[in-house]
Amino acid sequence: MTTKEIKNFEEIRTKARAFLCFLLSRNIPNRIPNPSLEAIIQALKKIKKENREIDALYVLDSTGVQIIDAVSDTNEYRKDKNINKSMRAFYYRAAREKKCILTDPYPSSIIKELVVTASYPVYDENNKLKFIVCLDISLQKILKIAHPTSIDSIFGKFNKTMYSFFCFALFMVSFLLFFKGLMSIATYGFSIEKLDIKEMFEATILITLSLAIFDLIKTIFEEEVLGKHRQGHDDDMHKTMIRFLGSIIIALSIEALMLVFKFAIIGPEKILYAVYLLVGVTFLLFGLAYYLKNIKR
Repeated sequence: MTTKEIKNFEEIRTKARAFLCFLLSRNIPNRIPNPSLEAIIQALKKIKKENREIDALYVLDSTGVQIIDAVSDTNEYRKDKNINKSMRAFYYRAAREKKCILTDPYPSSIIKELVVTASYPVYDENNKLKFIVCLDISLQKILKIAHPTSIDSIFGKFNKTMYSFFCFALFMVSFLLFFKGLMSIATYGFSIEKLDIKEMFEATILITLSLAIFDLIKTIFEEEVLGKHRQGHDDDMHKTMIRFLGSIIIALSIEALMLVFKFAIIGPEKILYAVYLLVGVTFLLFGLAYYLKNIKR
């Protein structure tokens, strides 16, 4: 399980609650004169038969004790009968709010996955709580139902695979730029007097671009492949964008400086092209400054 799945769940929480609560309310009335436990059990079996994705359905009494064997394909769920679950969120929230609720994802000791529970209170004609009907479903399954583009869907897995290939390709570009930058310096070994200023400038540009691409790869791989949506990940994205744009601006500035020196020596009539490049770098700086100003608001 990843934090990205939990983030996806938050996005579709309303849709998931509506779907699960609809399943329960369609088959079990919320208020009836004499709620019948047997009728509720039959309704739960029908829900389970029509929706194989559901892990378990069970009933709590008004005090929070499970009073039936869970309707489930997993035998472990059936061992919870007579267990007091009054301290669980799916009991006290439904009893307090008097409506169908959906819990946050929590680890299940039975299926060893994150699950969510929809709980649905049933009242008699005097508005007295009689039962709370519960429906357990794993986080993965509810995401597949309500969020078809999640990372566990077919398209999501294809998406992860493609991002992995793109990251590898970009990594090779970054590595080659870095290697070429080192080679352009190492050509002369330790003979400082043989070092060429032009070669040093070019090496600086190549290594700077390599660093910018590597930062971009790291962010894409963590976010899209590993799904590491850390707290404050939006800030991390902004920092990566700033570093990337900053690296590009530095590389272009160095290139413009090289052109100024080069054209001043061998072709003064072409120096205007270097000026154009410097103007472009200036506009990039203004754009970066505007970007920084807006993200701090």
